[in-house]
Amino acid sequence: MTLANILLQVQNAAFAAAADTASLNTDALAEGQTSQSLWELAKAGGPYIMIPLLILSIIAVYIFIERMIVINRASKEDKSFMDRIKDYITDGKIDSATKLCQQANTPSARMIEKGISRLGKPMNDVLVAIENVGNLETNKLEKGFNMLATISGGAPMLGFLGTVTGMIRAFMDMANQGNNVDITTLAGGIYEAMVTTVAGLVVGIIAYFAYNFLVSKLDSVVQQMELKAIEFMDLLNEPIN
Repeated sequence: MTLANILLQVQNAAFAAAADTASLNTDALAEGQTSQSLWELAKAGGPYIMIPLLILSIIAVYIFIERMIVINRASKEDKSFMDRIKDYITDGKIDSATKLCQQANTPSARMIEKGISRLGKPMNDVLVAIENVGNLETNKLEKGFNMLATISGGAPMLGFLGTVTGMIRAFMDMANQGNNVDITTLAGGIYEAMVTTVAGLVVGIIAYFAYNFLVSKLDSVVQQMELKAIEFMDLLNEPIN
């Protein structure tokens, strides 16, 4: 039997296995057993790859939800905040302005608080102090982003690793069978190996979109912080009447 004939038989057997699987899934759906078929599909990928992928998916979901809560909290904006800061500073009520910033408890408010603490010093020193706090606040908001980006790139690679190892095992079984090659068993092994690729891609795609969504949300918060810093510096540069 030539290699071409073996591959042709493997392909035909794989198509047959896929058709049988589709038929089984259709019957399971009709009987309300879809969750069971998905569980069987997940088990087909093997524990050494599927369990790490499951752990990565849980980490990705946790980071996304936790960062969304933090970023949404940081994006809350009091429209009258800067007007009240201006009134306090104009009236010389520095303690009241500082207290207002502490009550707001947002990245922008902490930047303004640092700027207020530097009042009386050169404007460049005030600006540098505000920028330093802004950088620190941005780094805090970005916590977990690197892990999410790593999962988006690493999960598909882990899935491909499972596919390669599964293919190796399938061809080793074929080699051990000698001339009595069971094409159905080989096709089933390849089918199971492909499950890890699908799982890895699913986890990676979800993590990728979650990462980019969080980055877009963070950009909005950073823009808010920059606008507040500019508004505060303009306030300090206003001429005293």
